[in-house]
Amino acid sequence: MEFYLSALLLGLCLSSMALGIFITMKIFRIPDITTDGSYTLGAAVTAVLLTRHWPVGAVIPITMIAGALAGIMTGLVHTRLKVDALLAGILVMTGLYSVNLSVLGRSNIPLLEVKTVFDALAIFPNPLHNELWVAGLFLLLISGLLAYMLRTDFGIAMRATGNSESMARALGINPRAMKITGLAIANALTALSGFLAAQYQNFADINMGIGIVLVGLGSVLIGDALINWLGVKKIWFQLLFIMGGSILFQMMLAAALSLGVNPNLLKLITAVFVLTIVGIPRLTARRE
Repeated sequence: MEFYLSALLLGLCLSSMALGIFITMKIFRIPDITTDGSYTLGAAVTAVLLTRHWPVGAVIPITMIAGALAGIMTGLVHTRLKVDALLAGILVMTGLYSVNLSVLGRSNIPLLEVKTVFDALAIFPNPLHNELWVAGLFLLLISGLLAYMLRTDFGIAMRATGNSESMARALGINPRAMKITGLAIANALTALSGFLAAQYQNFADINMGIGIVLVGLGSVLIGDALINWLGVKKIWFQLLFIMGGSILFQMMLAAALSLGVNPNLLKLITAVFVLTIVGIPRLTARRE
């Protein structure tokens, strides 16, 4: 049972990243690969500051600002230098590897002897229950703020930019600024996932973000499939389904491991899951 509870907890920790990918992929139609770097950046900044005994409350905004700066860099490369969004993300992600290594100072930092956010907000005697409570609280606050923002005039302008740049420009909206802002918000959310995951796993590692964008993509695709199937229109419920997609994705991986699959094949299984989620609807549409 605890095996699946751990999968649930990891799904909650990664839900923030899924929300970030939802912004870039579903609102702006941008395939942002910066995620791999900003996730590790969030974990690296968290580990360094916590080992230097910074209070958790101060670490959270610094971590999100670091992720936002990574997103702004991708946005500037894409909008100002006219580089394709996919290539811009790859370039920034590649540069972030060196940045993350410089921040960490070595390949990994253990967090076994530091006070984490799960300790600071502990209310249950069972550590796993505390971790579930804290991760759920973070996601409730983040999803609530994001849902509110997307319903404001600013959020509507962001969604309009994603739907049609020419229409947004005609309405007096600056598409460049909106894209940069959207990428900043998305990568700040991704860095927050790194913040939670590093403390849950009790370490930050330079390679922990490799392929993490596939996990977020799979989560968004599962949530999007449920949204389309149920005809969900309200943005608040859409965000809940995206977070649910993150949890379902981790549960599928946990089920595969519980069946005795070699953990060394986990990345391959992740790729196959995402390919299946993407491929089945397309094959079904062709048959129809």
